[in-house]
Amino acid sequence: MSKEIVEAVRGLAAEKNISSEKLMEALEDALLSAYKKTPGSARYAKVEMDRDSADFIVWELKIPPELEERLLVDSTIEQEPTVDPETGEMREPPEPEIDPEKLKEYEDQIEIEDVTPHDFGRIAAQTAKQVILQRIREAERDMMFEEYRDRVGELITGIVQQSDSRYTLVQLRERVEALLPKSEQVDGERYDHSQRIKAVIKDVSNSTKGPSIIVSRRDPELIKQLFELEVPEIADGLVEITGVAREPGYRSKIAVVSHVDGVDPVGACVGPRGSRVRMVVSELRGEKIDIIPYNDEPARFVAKALSPARVREVLVDDAGKQATVIVPDDQLSLAIGREGQNARLAARLTGWRIDIRSETEFAEEEAEHGYDEAEDGGRCHAILANGRRCPNAALQGSRYCGLPAHQALADKDTDQVEAAAPEANGGDQVEAATPETQESSS
Repeated sequence: MSKEIVEAVRGLAAEKNISSEKLMEALEDALLSAYKKTPGSARYAKVEMDRDSADFIVWELKIPPELEERLLVDSTIEQEPTVDPETGEMREPPEPEIDPEKLKEYEDQIEIEDVTPHDFGRIAAQTAKQVILQRIREAERDMMFEEYRDRVGELITGIVQQSDSRYTLVQLRERVEALLPKSEQVDGERYDHSQRIKAVIKDVSNSTKGPSIIVSRRDPELIKQLFELEVPEIADGLVEITGVAREPGYRSKIAVVSHVDGVDPVGACVGPRGSRVRMVVSELRGEKIDIIPYNDEPARFVAKALSPARVREVLVDDAGKQATVIVPDDQLSLAIGREGQNARLAARLTGWRIDIRSETEFAEEEAEHGYDEAEDGGRCHAILANGRRCPNAALQGSRYCGLPAHQALADKDTDQVEAAAPEANGGDQVEAATPETQESSS
C-alpha cells in the first residue's frame, strides 16, 4: 500500500476525532482477515504495518505442537451445533482457535516467517477501505454513547423527524437521533414534522445497532430543567426546587425555597408579570403550574400545597405522616379539585396523607365522637382563648401538647387556657391552624 493510505487515515482521524493508531490497528486486523481468505494461508498469522510508509508484512506464527495443544485446551469452549437460517441445515461449530492476545505471552517460544503474498496489494486496498469505513462508524457510535450516557436527566432540544403510533423520532444534532416513546409522551400533544421540542434524556443504552437515547416529556425533571432555564435565581443556586408533583398535560405543583435572605422564591419563579412561569407553561402546552413555598413545618406546607383553596386548620399526626385539613364549606370542592387532582398532587408533593374535611362535617364528627374516651394521645384537649380547641397533637401519656401553658392544665380542673397566657393565641402552634393564615394559603 502507498503512503497516501497513511495520510488518508490521519486525515480521517483528525476529522472524526478518532485515534489514528486505532484505525491503523483496524487496518492490520482487516489485512489479516483478507490474508486468511487466500488459498494456502497459514492457520496462525499476524500483520505488522509501518506507521509511516504503510508497508506491511504478513508473518506466519509457527507454534510448537505441545504449546499449541496446551493453549487450545485453555481456549476451548463447548459449543453446540447451530442451524443455518438460510438453508435450515445444521452447522458444526468452528474449530477452536487460540486467542491472539494469549499468543503474545509466548512470543519468545514462537518462530515467525514472512509469508506476505505477492499479489496482495489490490485485495488489501479494497479490504482497507471497507474496514476503515466500518471502524469509523463504530468509533462514532462509541463516542456518541460516551457523550450522552452521563447526560441522563439533562434538558435537550430536538427537531421532530417522524412520528407514528409507537414513537416519535427526534433529531438532536447531525447523525444523532433520540426516541420519544408513546409511554413518555403527554396525552393530547401532537408532534409534527420539523417541530422543535424540549425533553429530558431518560435513558441511554448501548446495543449492537448503536446507542439508543430515550427522551421524555412526562418526567417531572422536565419542569425542573425548564424553570432552571427561565429563572436565573435557580440556575445560580439562590432558589431551589425541592419537589415536583405532576400529572402531565393537566396540572403540576412545585415546591421552592430560597437560600438567600431577601429573595422571594415564588416571585422569582413567577417573574415580572408572570413572564417566567408563562414561558414554562407555553412549552408544556398549557399545563397549569402551582408554585408553593416550601416550609419545614408540615402543617404550613400542607396548607400551602392545597392552594388555591383557603385552609382553616391543619391537624397533623407526625407518627403516621397524616394530616387532617379543615377548610370552609365553600372551599371543599376547590381543595379536593376535579376528580381529586388538587388533593392528590398536594399529597404527592408533601409526602403526607391528606384528609380534607369541611368545617361543618368536622364539627359534626367532633360533637358525635368527641375525644373524652381517651385519656392520652390524640388531639390536645386545651381550649384556646378564642373558644377553639388546640389543633396540636397531644404528647404520649398526656392529654395536652408540649406547650407549657397547656401542660399546666393537667393540675387544674379546666381545659380552658387563660387569655393572659402567652400561649393562648397559639403563637407556637402550627400557623395553618389559626384564622390569620387563611389568606396565606391561597
